[in-house]
Amino acid sequence: MKKVLITWGGWDGHEPRQTSEIVAAFLRQDGFEVTLVDTLAPFDNLPGLKSYDLIVPVWTMSEITGQQATNLASAVKAGTGLGGWHGGMGDAFRNNTDYQYIVGGQWVAHPGGIRDYTVNIIDHRDPITAGINDFSMHSEQYYLHVDPGNQVLATTTFGGDPDAWIAGTVMPVVWKRHYGQGKVFYSSLGHNAADFEGPEMKEILRRGLHWACR
Repeated sequence: MKKVLITWGGWDGHEPRQTSEIVAAFLRQDGFEVTLVDTLAPFDNLPGLKSYDLIVPVWTMSEITGQQATNLASAVKAGTGLGGWHGGMGDAFRNNTDYQYIVGGQWVAHPGGIRDYTVNIIDHRDPITAGINDFSMHSEQYYLHVDPGNQVLATTTFGGDPDAWIAGTVMPVVWKRHYGQGKVFYSSLGHNAADFEGPEMKEILRRGLHWACR
């Protein structure tokens, strides 16, 4: 049985406990052994981290120690997968660029706040997005700084409201990548628990976490 660590905390606005419990539930239904904790203490134990097949961080706007980040990087390089969503993974540990290097991107803005936008599937052959059509979201449209080496599976295009200078900008929404022997998956969707009611968003995340698992 594959072992998954979901560790949550940070900014309450992203409902880290509720969203982590949703993900833990569907991973358990899929046959994973899930450990769900509200502390970063597991990151202090490198052998323990390496024993997991997948790590899911849910820590918007939080801080990680240098040693914890080093341990996480070592575990992923050795083959442990890393996967997550929205600010829980893409806006965690803002001051640690080593962590951002693993993830392949970092949130910088969501112009206009909660808004209607379209997610465009650009890779219809990848198993994470196969059979899923473009879909609409009513949520935060993330503007990210991203690694050009990511394998992008879905994008969104910004309009000019409220920031006219980004009109037409095509932004990655879902990507996957490798870090050493480990696989990394990220989706910018999933602002709060209500977003998980969207079938496309939830299915992409479920498939992405399966893919990232060792």
